[in-house]
Amino acid sequence: MIEIGLTGWGDHPDVYAPSSTAKEKLMDYSSHFPVVELDATFYAIQPERNIQKWIRETPDHFGFIVKAYQGMTGHLRGELPYESKEEMFDLFRLSMGPLQKAGKLSLVLVQFPPWFDCVKENVDEIRYICKHLEGFDIGIEFRHQSWYAEEFREKTLQFLRENNLIHVIADEPQAGTGSVPFIPSATRSDKAVIRLHGRNVAGWQNPGGSREHWRKVRYLYDYTDRELKGIQTAVEELAQQTEYVAVIFNNNSGGHAAENAKRFQKMLQLSFEDLAPKQLDIFEGE
Repeated sequence: MIEIGLTGWGDHPDVYAPSSTAKEKLMDYSSHFPVVELDATFYAIQPERNIQKWIRETPDHFGFIVKAYQGMTGHLRGELPYESKEEMFDLFRLSMGPLQKAGKLSLVLVQFPPWFDCVKENVDEIRYICKHLEGFDIGIEFRHQSWYAEEFREKTLQFLRENNLIHVIADEPQAGTGSVPFIPSATRSDKAVIRLHGRNVAGWQNPGGSREHWRKVRYLYDYTDRELKGIQTAVEELAQQTEYVAVIFNNNSGGHAAENAKRFQKMLQLSFEDLAPKQLDIFEGE
């Protein structure tokens, strides 16, 4: 099975009904896509009231790919706002409990920072995270090229297999050392994830200026049909390796993600069942 979704639901005007309010955005989103990447969890461990609200607002078979909190992955700048790392992991696990119980937790996405390279200390850190997230499906996304260097690539994939970890495959600009290659290999027989970051080579490396501005430029990209066809081939090959493939469009900056995802859905001739009732299908008739 192949499912398509977007990163977040709050910044995709194309999927909202004209009369919708900000509180209805997730309900509108879930009338179009069966899965979403939840990135609010990267910035803060979410209170139960938020999780319960999102559960209520989505159909029974809707899935959340939950991005791990930044303090767990080494992104956090400054001091950890918890007494200990153990407390942080305990609170994150508690936060995820309702989603898991509702059957809506697709996986926890552990995306490491660009400086997390392939060395023994970092391999041990992955084991530490896995121990503290035991019981959850865990997806690993690397952002340092060394994990895919010729001498380490097969060992990296084998390590993921041996530890029952989901390989999160990134499509991103090939902009030198700051990029990882597109390696469409599944490491579990049940799940794989592809995250599409766009191919804005010029904007991928931070040239200076504010971090907020750079993030907007970084994911500013509109995939062409030819590029999506190449991704289609990889997705269909992955679907032969594993039972479920989630394709997440993260090229949000210019509002292209939803349109690209809908176009990709048509290319694959996919229809999604059990979506929320649609108030308005703005893509109908295309």
